[in-house]
Amino acid sequence: MATNTALQKESSDDIGRQQLDSAVVRFAGDSGDGMQITGGQFTLATALAGKNLSTFPDFPAEIRAPAGTTFGVSSFQINFGTQIIKTSGDEFDVLVAMNPAALRVEIKDLKIGGIVIIDTGAFTERNLRKAGFETDPLESTFLGRYRVIKLDISQLTLDAVADLDLTKKEALRCKNFWTLGYIFWMFGHKRQTTVDWLQAKFAKRPELANANITALNAGHALGETSETIDGFQGYVIPDAHNIEPGLYRTVTGGEALSWGLVAGARLANLKMAFCSYPITPASPILHTLSNMPEHNVVTFQAEDEIAAACAAIGASYGGALGVTSSSGPGVALKGEAIGLAISTELPLVIVNTQRAGPSTGLPTKTEQSDLYQSVFGRNGDAPLVVLSARSPADCFDAAIEAVRIATKYMTPVILLSDGYIGNAAEPWQIPDINELTPFPVTFRSDPEEFHPYVRDAKTLARNWAIPGTPGLEHRIGGIEKHYDSGHISYDADNHQKMTETRAAKVLGVANDIPEQGIESGNNSARLAVVGWGSTYGPISRAVSNLQAGGADVSHIHLRHIWPLARNLGDLLSGFETILVPEMNTGQLLTVLRSEYLVDAKGLNKISGQPFKIHELEDAIKSQLEACK
Repeated sequence: MATNTALQKESSDDIGRQQLDSAVVRFAGDSGDGMQITGGQFTLATALAGKNLSTFPDFPAEIRAPAGTTFGVSSFQINFGTQIIKTSGDEFDVLVAMNPAALRVEIKDLKIGGIVIIDTGAFTERNLRKAGFETDPLESTFLGRYRVIKLDISQLTLDAVADLDLTKKEALRCKNFWTLGYIFWMFGHKRQTTVDWLQAKFAKRPELANANITALNAGHALGETSETIDGFQGYVIPDAHNIEPGLYRTVTGGEALSWGLVAGARLANLKMAFCSYPITPASPILHTLSNMPEHNVVTFQAEDEIAAACAAIGASYGGALGVTSSSGPGVALKGEAIGLAISTELPLVIVNTQRAGPSTGLPTKTEQSDLYQSVFGRNGDAPLVVLSARSPADCFDAAIEAVRIATKYMTPVILLSDGYIGNAAEPWQIPDINELTPFPVTFRSDPEEFHPYVRDAKTLARNWAIPGTPGLEHRIGGIEKHYDSGHISYDADNHQKMTETRAAKVLGVANDIPEQGIESGNNSARLAVVGWGSTYGPISRAVSNLQAGGADVSHIHLRHIWPLARNLGDLLSGFETILVPEMNTGQLLTVLRSEYLVDAKGLNKISGQPFKIHELEDAIKSQLEACK
């Protein structure tokens, strides 16, 4: 949903409400409690209320984990406020716990004095046992440090829809919207967008739309008319400011990446063939692009990962932009085909939405553990370009850059996202595609002195000839080709020359990308925090917080993972200490140490969860103390 921030205003009666600059809310319940839908609708209303925001959907891998268990908890977190929001937040201001398991899993991150809203109707003896409670936490001191709002949401929902012709099971399915109505009241949000969504969602079942709308309104009404705790009348958060006026919408990383690929193909004046095999958490890209055939996009769901990669290579051979997508396990299966694209020197974009591993690992949790795989993970000397996106909105620009490099240098490009970026949402200013710089592809059409490995003297990219062009019939493949003819060659010296040329072509991309800049701070601070990918938000906030307190620290964030920016080594040499936070065991750290011989330190988190701001602040303070 788009909104113009220059015009959008939210009017409500704020008398008696507590004012906050920002708030973090986490909805948590069973996989079947609709927490992702609830969070999504709250996000939409928050955006239309003129607030900055960042979200974090967090859910189990099982389609339907055992009800009432701690490993079946599904949650959705949103951080929103008047200032620029760069993370989904650390501690929660408000926790909604729809059952005992949700309370047990999430309570540790609720602020002291924060509000916890509990559906007492779910706190049965059976559910308490499933969650591992020996005694009822509502009858003990377990929640003594928090402000507790106890509501029998299950019964209140049943009462609200009692006059409607619903079964008890259908009626209880409305309790997430009853809860949403109550939270709308708490933060002064409008309900109309959710009403419109429900009417569209259940257009063929208007009785279900009416039931959910009735529950939504009932939850809101209870908030307006009841006394809760300490005379609490809800919160008010001023509209966001310091934002450039324009047309905005909330966007997930999967959506922005899909649109960036489409925009990149248009800027290159190419059709796009997206060939993929479903895998968590990369599937949203396939879902999004499959609905865009009017934008010269063909989507192909292959029978397996190998077929998907090979089909994308075939599309590029035929003169289109071949794109394939997966997560780490699927990219491993694509490995031989990626080597074929390197050997044939065809443009290919490989999107890797990373997840926690190895093997199946934690398929719905986030990690940055595929950098080694991306930079080094193929047989033979097989270099390619590796980029990373830093946030959901940044996926759009990163995808365009991947397409530009792939088509200009006739090389595969791996674009790294991760589960957090892919599923999270944030505001995105919708660009004017006509203002983006085009980079149209030029196909070889002149048959004079043609062979498939004739190279551009500057980029070393081979010429791209569409099969069927008269006089340009040619053969490419995985067997080594002769540098001067394109014919199959087993000559040792030729193989060395071709291998070195492919490597030089990729390394030459460093001359075509911006020099590495500093996000904040200066190039002579005592400490540089160097990050990549989705660590951007928490690093940025932690560094800015400490800088405000006088800490001598700077933030550097990498878009181009391979090749690295041509000035990066000189830039890093100006700092006394370098800290590299990563959601892995230290993969970028290894690359920086090997390339620049710098004594960088690692900060590693491998929990399937993003970094928290306070974790980074503590590590930065510790490093600054150590280098005194």
